[in-house]
Amino acid sequence: MILYQLRCSDGHEFEAWFRDAATYDKQSARHDVTCPICGTDEVSKAPMAPRLSKGAAKQSPKETHSQKMAERIFQAAEKMRKHVEENCEYVGQRFSEEARRIHYGESEERGIYGEATDREAAELSDEGVEVHQVPWIQRRND
Repeated sequence: MILYQLRCSDGHEFEAWFRDAATYDKQSARHDVTCPICGTDEVSKAPMAPRLSKGAAKQSPKETHSQKMAERIFQAAEKMRKHVEENCEYVGQRFSEEARRIHYGESEERGIYGEATDREAAELSDEGVEVHQVPWIQRRND
């Protein structure tokens, strides 16, 4: 596993784990690496200090704990994504429009998911439409 410090085109910095450098390169080329804050796929590696060690030193308890926590977060996000995909209708870019139609009784009430900008989500919330922004983590190990 390799940990990269990443930065999106909006300047958000975040960390992500990958099986190896080649996995990051493949996912990045497919635009599968996205910013968990704004969702853009314009992401690149940010400068970071390398960790150098002499010999086969054991990982510190803190590093091991961080890796376990990262794995639990990925597992929870994958579980949430699977639940949403199995129980809700994907409406894509029409999310804001369809959420309003459901809210105002113009469309059948049901769970939906799709894409909305931060501004669209704020406008929906201001209108009293209940929406939740969820980080949509794509995890691939190929």
